[in-house]
Order: sequence, then structure tokens, then C-alpha cells
Amino acid sequence: MSSDSSSPEADEKRPRGKVAALIGAAREQFEELVGIPVEGVSGVEKAEDGWTVTLEAVELLRVPDTVSLLATYTVDLDSEGDLAGYRRVRRYTRGRADAL
Repeated sequence: MSSDSSSPEADEKRPRGKVAALIGAAREQFEELVGIPVEGVSGVEKAEDGWTVTLEAVELLRVPDTVSLLATYTVDLDSEGDLAGYRRVRRYTRGRADAL
């Protein structure tokens, strides 16, 4: 019998990379502390003494969903991956794009 490396069981056994683990830690800690769901990650970069992760979070769910209120947050993690601080840098409605 051959093993399927793309199966969910194989994914659970595959070790996560350091950056993926840091992103997961940022999402989890932010959601627990702030109490709003993270919808996605739009950036990650190495900082002098840790990492900065940029998250997109749903602040107010509305109907229709295109008018839901979202926000961009930067989350600072220390070198151990613990949340050191966060700040909201932008608020926007889901259906509205930035001007280019």
C-alpha cells in the first residue's frame, strides 16, 4: 500500500516551519487577547528582536458581507514567539479597495 503525502494525516505529521509556527502563534494570541477573529495574514517580517506579523481581522460582521468592517493590525512577537504588542493601522469595509 502506498502512502499519500497529501492526506490530512500526513499534513498533521509534517513539521511546521518556524515562520508558519510564528504566524499561528500571532493569530492565536491576538484572537485570545483582543477577542475578534483573524481572517487572514497579509505580511510577516523579521524585526530586530523578534517578528512583526500583519493580520486582517473582522471587527464587525454585517449583512451583506461586503459591508463588514475589517481592520489591519500589526502584531509584534518577541524572539520566543510571544505577543509583545499590537496596533490597528487601518479600518475598511470588505467591499472597498485601496486607491492605487
